[in-house]
Amino acid sequence: MNNSISQSAFTKAALEIEKRRSKAINTLELHKVEISRKAPEIESLYTRILQTSIDLSRAIIAHSDNIEKIIDELKEKNLENQLKIKIMLKEFGYPEDYIKAKFTCPECGDRGYINGERCKCFNELIKKFTIEELNKSCKIELHDFDEFNLNLYSNLPDEKSGIIPRERMSDILVQCRNYVDTFSNESCSLFFLGKTGLGKTFISSMIAKALIEKGFNVVFDSLNNFLIKAENDHFGRSNDNTIEIILQADLVILDDLGSEFSSPFNKSTLYNIINSRINMEAPTIVSTNLSLSELNEKYDDRIISRLTGMYTPYRFFGTDIRQVKRRMMDR
Repeated sequence: MNNSISQSAFTKAALEIEKRRSKAINTLELHKVEISRKAPEIESLYTRILQTSIDLSRAIIAHSDNIEKIIDELKEKNLENQLKIKIMLKEFGYPEDYIKAKFTCPECGDRGYINGERCKCFNELIKKFTIEELNKSCKIELHDFDEFNLNLYSNLPDEKSGIIPRERMSDILVQCRNYVDTFSNESCSLFFLGKTGLGKTFISSMIAKALIEKGFNVVFDSLNNFLIKAENDHFGRSNDNTIEIILQADLVILDDLGSEFSSPFNKSTLYNIINSRINMEAPTIVSTNLSLSELNEKYDDRIISRLTGMYTPYRFFGTDIRQVKRRMMDR
């Protein structure tokens, strides 16, 4: 088993595959029982198709002299019966594929393997459960878009910049909704900048929740927590393969850039995550409370140039909403 795969994630994925196949087969059997009761003539045709397959196998095993002719005749008979079944199912008010197993993955028939190799569906499930395990330690609560309150932002223009905080945040909210609606593995990376308490983490959590609900694999936590886990992996204190999991995710959200301890290992790991995902053309969202000048003091040009040159910036504006809420409660 690949070292980046935990036994727990593998087991969960295998159980899910088994559950999918059992559900498809059980549903098919129920449909067959229903058809045999309401339309026995359809069941009779279905039995003939199965017998045709048996006859074909026997002909191949027997090495008949006229094998090609036999195969053609059996195939023609099979197709004819299949067409009759479709017509009759429709006449009885059933879908054409009512007595066919509907597997979640048509490629492997929900077996999880094709020719001894793990199917893509199995690998996707393993990745999903591996990322879920990594996210379990995240202390950031996930939120829905309709929880975001624009009334916490002033509707008056800032004296220095002339920016109206509510309009700015309304625009960011629209852009982030659109980001979720159109998200794919080719989506752009985002860079959230602004002072503390302006909703960067809140909006990041909304994006994370919405995309997880759509079935995407999202890794979300503070950058500091990820770096602590990566350091524990690196120095043998754990074997979670945090960096490998981060690099495999559909979307990575690194919250609170700049809060982490400054060390050569952390800077190197941060650069590795950012640069690797850029090279993979995999989307990432990074948020920070630091200004550009503060970022330039803390990080080298390799990191700064990628964040400012390869990410789409969103500059949050306003007053710390925690202070705004506190003032509203004191009234």
